[in-house]
Amino acid sequence: MSEPRHQDDPHDPQDPRDPREDAYGGPATLVTDGAELSVTVELRGHFQPIDGRYRWYGRLAADPEVTRLLGGRRASVTLRTPQGRARAEAADPDPWGRYRVTGTGTPPFRTAGTRPPGM
Repeated sequence: MSEPRHQDDPHDPQDPRDPREDAYGGPATLVTDGAELSVTVELRGHFQPIDGRYRWYGRLAADPEVTRLLGGRRASVTLRTPQGRARAEAADPDPWGRYRVTGTGTPPFRTAGTRPPGM
């Protein structure tokens, strides 16, 4: 008889998280056009074997100050978390006022080493 899985086991078929993805959720600083703003983010990332690059993406929590700063448009930004910093693209907001952010390369959060050796 097998042992029951832990509630947070990322390999549990009932758990929607992809065990190949790295993630970060929490406080960050959004920097653009010389302005800095404290934000809350939910970010994920994974190694893309097709092109050999690390892709990361996520959302900024809805915040009227983010909307004021970005003005409902795309913008090049830098995201800083307690774990790192990275350049990203902030896209148009969704209907709930959350901006999507995407980046390629080293993300602003620690990864679980999902990249192949030497990458």
